Amino acid sequence: QVERIRTFSEECELDAGGRQVHWLQNVGPADSIALLESLIGKETDTKDRVSRGAITAIGMHTDPSAAAALVRLARGHVSPAIRGEAIFWVAQLASDKAVGTITAAIENDPDTDVKKRAVFALSQLPRSEGVPLLIGIARKNANLAVRKQAMFWLGQSKDARAMEFFAEILK
Repeated sequence: QVERIRTFSEECELDAGGRQVHWLQNVGPADSIALLESLIGKETDTKDRVSRGAITAIGMHTDPSAAAALVRLARGHVSPAIRGEAIFWVAQLASDKAVGTITAAIENDPDTDVKKRAVFALSQLPRSEGVPLLIGIARKNANLAVRKQAMFWLGQSKDARAMEFFAEILK
């Protein structure tokens, strides 16, 4: 039974403290992602280290199947914690599906914490791509907690468009 998944680079020395370690090699990216996805629990336990480790490992892959797996998890997993974690990694991969997946979570996910994680994910998009979307959310989203989260991340962005937005609403 897998108890924990950790990611290491080849340069990282391991001291497992006497614990058994299984080093997987000669596994193609798509097979690796499929294995990792199969280890993600179906339950809603927010402290599930195996599931979180598997999502992190999927997020570190550059293979297109990683983005597809993360999008599946972000859109359809039963656990809000898993959906939120997957949304974070979707933003890190910055695939062509990232913005659509993130905004869909903000608009449609039933869990406010997932929506807030998705707002954070927008703030992580490269080249401040998320700033116009965050401004739109801060202006119009029906959920007060989501609007507040958008305002917070706009303030952290130090982007000129965000500063103009704040100047406008403070008039």
